[in-house]
Amino acid sequence: MNRLSTAGLLVSLLFAGVAGAQDGVPTTAPAPEPPAAAPAPQVALEQAYKREFAFLEAQKRELTARIEQTRTRFEADRTRLEAEIGRLEAGALAAKSEAESLSDQLLLIEQREQSLIENTELLDVTFEQARATLGGFGITALDDQQFQAADPSQRLDTVFDTALAALTDFGRLRSEAGVFYLADGSEVRGTIIRFGNIAAFGVSKDGSGALAPAGGGRFRLWAAPAAASAEALAAGTLPSPMQVYLFENANAAVSDPEVKTLWGEIAKGGLIGYIIVALGLLALGLVLARSVFLKNAGAAIAPIIDGVARELGAGRTDNAIAAAKRFKGSAARVVTAALRNIDRDREHLEDIVSESILHESSHLSRFGTFILMIAAVAPLLGLLGTVTGMIQTFDVITEFGTSDPKLLSGGIATALVTTQLGLMVAIPVLLLGNLLNGWAERIKDDMEKAALKVVNLYQDAQLAAARRSA
Repeated sequence: MNRLSTAGLLVSLLFAGVAGAQDGVPTTAPAPEPPAAAPAPQVALEQAYKREFAFLEAQKRELTARIEQTRTRFEADRTRLEAEIGRLEAGALAAKSEAESLSDQLLLIEQREQSLIENTELLDVTFEQARATLGGFGITALDDQQFQAADPSQRLDTVFDTALAALTDFGRLRSEAGVFYLADGSEVRGTIIRFGNIAAFGVSKDGSGALAPAGGGRFRLWAAPAAASAEALAAGTLPSPMQVYLFENANAAVSDPEVKTLWGEIAKGGLIGYIIVALGLLALGLVLARSVFLKNAGAAIAPIIDGVARELGAGRTDNAIAAAKRFKGSAARVVTAALRNIDRDREHLEDIVSESILHESSHLSRFGTFILMIAAVAPLLGLLGTVTGMIQTFDVITEFGTSDPKLLSGGIATALVTTQLGLMVAIPVLLLGNLLNGWAERIKDDMEKAALKVVNLYQDAQLAAARRSA
């Protein structure tokens, strides 16, 4: 590197001297001329330059060769690495494909394992159900150790064989000696005729008929009479028609059907049900009482007008008042008030009639508001009973769950019965209340028309008398 630097410096000085000689103008101020020295030989500088140039050429060729070797080695390494990368990529793809294949196989194995587990559980459930079902019929073949130790296929064959044998046995009539209970609860001994496990008949000297399960494998006489069918089967004949009671399981007791009564249904509604019924009875009484009031008030309007018209036509006002007083009711009182003030002017007389009608309205509207109030309160009480019953039902569900529907029946009955009672009271009471209000309004209109007609008759009679006197 030092030799290269020296050669570069000499070349620079050489070119600088040549440039100064060609231009003929110094670039800087002339310096004092140094003492004259002996001139350097020109041949030595050119030789030095040539040697340096030859050296540089050699260095250039050497560097070019080395660059070419490096490039060749780099291309070889790149080709080798590219081949290696291709090989690794192919290996990675093969490994990925193999991994995916193994994953699919593992998933398939897991699915098969899950299917086997589900099938095993299904078989266990099937065996348990079969054991419970057949055990209810008194068949204990599935409870022994040999059945439990067998493999699933053998156990399944045993279940089907046992069930088929049971069905074959249940498909025929079987007669055996035994005991059953009569309707009064007394135990008697006789013959029990079984039709499979769905029906049974009992025959004894104390009573015969269809049997119903009484619990624990025992039977009792059903309430419906079927003595003829039982005796015919005991004699080996088939009755026509045959009265039979079908049951699902002979070990589960069956109770007699509940006889529904009016008060029994009301009792299901509880206290709210009794309140609704009491309000309904009260509303019925008020409707009847108001009907009687309105009938008495409106029945005598036509006879009153006929009796008063004759007296007014003859000009006998006092007799007309006496004739009106012979009748009872609101209409008679309004007509009497009009007759007593018949001599007043027309406007004042109409005010008196209106006042009398308003006075009688309190009697005609008696109990009307209370009847409509009961019609509005009854469905609200039914809704209250519904909410109360649902609360009771959810309380039972919280404590006992939903396994026994009988525990839920009380709250549901309260919820439904109270709503039914509320609507049964509200609908007719509302209808009758509005009809009675319309009846009362018609009576008021009739009273007003009767009073005005009496006034008109009086004025017509006065006008006719004036014409006659004239």
